[in-house]
Amino acid sequence: MEIINIFGNFFLNLDKHLFELVLEYGIWIYAILFLIVFLETGLLVMAFLPGDALLFTAGTFCAGVKNDLGETAELNLVLTLILLLIAAIIGDGLNYYLGKHIGLKVLNWKIRNKSIVNPKYIIKTNEFYTLHGPKTIIIARFLPIIRTFAPFVAGIAEMPYAKFARFNIIGAFVWVFSLVFLGYFFGNLTFVKNNFEAMILVIMLLSVLPIFIEIIRINCKKIKK
Repeated sequence: MEIINIFGNFFLNLDKHLFELVLEYGIWIYAILFLIVFLETGLLVMAFLPGDALLFTAGTFCAGVKNDLGETAELNLVLTLILLLIAAIIGDGLNYYLGKHIGLKVLNWKIRNKSIVNPKYIIKTNEFYTLHGPKTIIIARFLPIIRTFAPFVAGIAEMPYAKFARFNIIGAFVWVFSLVFLGYFFGNLTFVKNNFEAMILVIMLLSVLPIFIEIIRINCKKIKK
């Protein structure tokens, strides 16, 4: 519980913590940002990391952020975009590789002679990615948790790597550039600066909103039936 509180505090106060990290670590801050995005997109156990909020905040710092003492913390916009884009691409690539090579082995594990996942769901997953794979890879970029699981499932579904790689790059480009530029142009507005915690929460809520809408839609269909 304490670890959750620490992470929650860190990401809700990203502006303050990132300011300190930029001043303290200098150029190494780029490695830290790269690692966070790479881990969130590349490893299922890191799905809880809020990449959307981090990209927005990084964009804000690319425009330069001043504290009450007049100190300025600033990131290089071009370097930030390139490194985070690469992190997002190879993170999804790693996840796809893991899904393809160990995904089915994990799903075929049995507990008391019963498979963890019903084989028919694996077949349905394959069919789904055959029809909607490219669209899923791009849209999932903007959905926390699903963003991390989508490439893993694509690997399990044996989506052709050439097709996956193409849409992985497109999705990463749209995700990174849109959120970084959003922070770059709007993060330093007075209203945003004075309500930064609230803005981070709004970004997080907007990110998960489509998931809740889809759950409600599915439940409504079940009720009607």
